[in-house]
Amino acid sequence: MTAISYSKPRSILTEIASASALRTIALLALCAAYIQGPVTKIADFGGALAEMDHFGLHPAAFFAVTVIVFELVASAMVVTGFFRWVGALALAGFTILATFIALRFWEMTPGMERMMATNAFFEHLGLAGAFVFVAAYDLTKGAGK
Repeated sequence: MTAISYSKPRSILTEIASASALRTIALLALCAAYIQGPVTKIADFGGALAEMDHFGLHPAAFFAVTVIVFELVASAMVVTGFFRWVGALALAGFTILATFIALRFWEMTPGMERMMATNAFFEHLGLAGAFVFVAAYDLTKGAGK
């Protein structure tokens, strides 16, 4: 009787998961909201100003431009690997800060809007956690890959 070996399938899965193209696609997916958001703000700068006003961020133009530049630069750092850990931690911190500003579900009246804000709040915490994981991986094992 021979033992079943799982090393070959695990080896194939490891190769697929560590493939450069797959890693780039995964990092692009992780940064998708931080790429789409600034592009939308650039296309509708008036809307970006209104968003900053809505959240009490003044002067609105300064905050809109800062957010646009920040999100694009930090996303580029994560995707390209140029100080990936810095970009990932910056996006994690930004996400937590923005989440506490924009998704204050505990102040809302119970109902559909509160439920959606609650779900989005915790989804954003998960996203921030993923960025922390990317930074930790980059610092310990993935630097230069």
